Amino acid sequence: MKPSHIEHIGIAVKNLEETIKYYESVLGLECYSVEEVKDQKVKTAFFMVGQTKIELLESTDTEGPIGKFIEKKGEGIHHLAFAVKDIDNMLVETEAKGIQLIDKTPRKGAEGLDIAFLHPKSTFGVLTELCENKNK
Repeated sequence: MKPSHIEHIGIAVKNLEETIKYYESVLGLECYSVEEVKDQKVKTAFFMVGQTKIELLESTDTEGPIGKFIEKKGEGIHHLAFAVKDIDNMLVETEAKGIQLIDKTPRKGAEGLDIAFLHPKSTFGVLTELCENKNK
């Protein structure tokens, strides 16, 4: 596997509106998209910093992955996402190298990307997301 770049850094937050205000008024960034991903029980907001995106994640359900993460660990960095080509093949290769997959097949994520997660128990504590934009 050779990612082309960091696609985004995912940050779990309790209140999307308040956090957007911080990123805009203090850091001077502009939120360019807010989107709900219903099957992941999350609402997202995106910012560009150079060529990398920051994705804020607010849980829409306390039983969703972000709700559980915040309850257990509090707000903060949730995952690191890498852009890849041929995500299906990347998952096969990664699993063959002994990495535990959360997703054996890609699913749809925010911004229409195909996404899949690698388990942090196999990635030195970092929840790792693979992303492919099949529209490019």
